[in-house]
Amino acid sequence: MQHVEAQRVELRELNELNFARFAATLDDRVNKLRLDIERTRADLIKWSFVFWVGAVGAIALLAGVLK
Repeated sequence: MQHVEAQRVELRELNELNFARFAATLDDRVNKLRLDIERTRADLIKWSFVFWVGAVGAIALLAGVLK
């Protein structure tokens, strides 16, 4: 019985160690994903601004030509 209890304790410690490693890896990957999402969002905002400035400029130019 003591042998089984000792194995149970050993397995529990091993499980806790593996879970701690898994949690650290998961946190690292989540942080990388958040950074990637932030970069993508910044690029989207930048290109959206470029598009709308170009569109407004083209409309203004067209309105000036049609006057």
